[in-house]
Amino acid sequence: MKRRDFLEFLGYSGIGLSVSSTFLACASNLPLPSYTFKSLPPSLEDKLITIEGLESKILIRWADKINATQKFGYNNDFIAFHPLDKDRGLLWVNHEYVNALFIKGPERSKANIDLERLEVGGSIIEIKKQGDDWSFVKNSKYNRRLDAFTEIPFAWHEPIMGSKVAIGTMSGCAGGYTPWGTFLSCEENTDMFWGDRDRKGKELTKSWMQWDSVYPLAPEHYGYVVEVEPKTGKAKKLVSMGRCAHECATVTKAKNGKVVAYTGDDSINEHLYKFISDSDSSLEKGKLYVANLEKGEWISLDINDQPVLKQNFKNQTEIQVFTREAAKLVGATPLDRPEDIEFDPLTGHVMVALTNNKVKKNYYGSFLKIMEKDNDPGSLKFSHDTFIAGGKDQGFACPDNMVFDVKGNLWFTTDISGDAVGTGPYEGLGNNGLYVFLRSGDHKGQVIRVATAPTDAEFTGPCFSPDYKTLFLSVQHPGEESKSATQLTSTWPDGGIPKPSVVTLQGPLLDKIIAGNL
Repeated sequence: MKRRDFLEFLGYSGIGLSVSSTFLACASNLPLPSYTFKSLPPSLEDKLITIEGLESKILIRWADKINATQKFGYNNDFIAFHPLDKDRGLLWVNHEYVNALFIKGPERSKANIDLERLEVGGSIIEIKKQGDDWSFVKNSKYNRRLDAFTEIPFAWHEPIMGSKVAIGTMSGCAGGYTPWGTFLSCEENTDMFWGDRDRKGKELTKSWMQWDSVYPLAPEHYGYVVEVEPKTGKAKKLVSMGRCAHECATVTKAKNGKVVAYTGDDSINEHLYKFISDSDSSLEKGKLYVANLEKGEWISLDINDQPVLKQNFKNQTEIQVFTREAAKLVGATPLDRPEDIEFDPLTGHVMVALTNNKVKKNYYGSFLKIMEKDNDPGSLKFSHDTFIAGGKDQGFACPDNMVFDVKGNLWFTTDISGDAVGTGPYEGLGNNGLYVFLRSGDHKGQVIRVATAPTDAEFTGPCFSPDYKTLFLSVQHPGEESKSATQLTSTWPDGGIPKPSVVTLQGPLLDKIIAGNL
């Protein structure tokens, strides 16, 4: 998601290129307030600012206790909602990475690294609705953490680098939610903790956080989609979907009922993948494909389908672990940092956020639309087009996470690097924000900025409540450019050390948008 100086090499790529209404409450017949509906102006203030008719409230902050022994982790990212009943649910929240300055300090001691390992992974928390407001249920029996010490088995038929179990999960970026009610958390830039190497053992990157200096764990144990049971926290790493800098794992079903998952590899010159399961209720077995946009084809990464893979890899396991190398050998199209993926409820098309490509001077990014043949996610043929391009005229740059509402409006967040905000090509665009692209009414086709983030922060993980009256949203890495604890660039939200937090957005404007009354 966020690209720091030490991850500059991850910040660009090559070619530019279903929301369920099951729980939707009936719209009220009462008249809703009217507003002068125009985009918020850009802001560089250290505040979370919302458009008239929307109000933000903090649901949970970094370091809030969730039970007797565990705390809410750092740098909250992806959010998924699992319903318990009409007024209760479980949230999964990713904790992507840490800022050592705010944990304990930059010294790479075992004690400091141990504290950092507790801050990443994910949280499961119970929330309940009272009146119109959601609140966090402290000490719920469901509240729990997964972190970089949690033992997680590989869902695969043979060991990975000599082990059937990985120690920990981290770098959880976006994710997904399955038809059978499990969370998917996507491990993205795990090399910042463990480094990385190719299939021949050649070092590709060094770890920035140097956890490997204390814990020499195999980098091949990280970079997977992790499936988590909401009520128990039981997890497994889905080797079937390959290993890369997974941004998301967005799940649907093919016309034949088989499960299909899409994922983007958010890194330099990387690719868009699709996994077609052998099952209608599992992601453990199936076939992984990678997109070739020039041909409009999904190319199999099965060793038995590709002579070039059989010539270069020992077996299918090696392909799954070194997925990027396999993808390049079969002719995958490099993309401009493919990040979040969602399904357009109005058309069924696959929407992909392409954040930017600074090497090719594509500073603003775009949304790529994938149109599967016969509108079938199980198809191996597709066409594609640009849905929306970013830019100063559109008022946004670097699209990242997104969610569609039940009316087909596209809500999305932006990810301009903290050190680039307000400078160069991003001058005049302000801090990162939350936007909505409207699909109907008087404002059809307009991109509206509805919220701006505090200094150095980005919004991530937009997720609607089942009745679409609340949007859950992460505020990630406020104050990340701070040089020291006495030179803070942000003091959001409490006036002291900045704290990543999950907020709720509610209000009559959201109700009007969902009701289609704008």
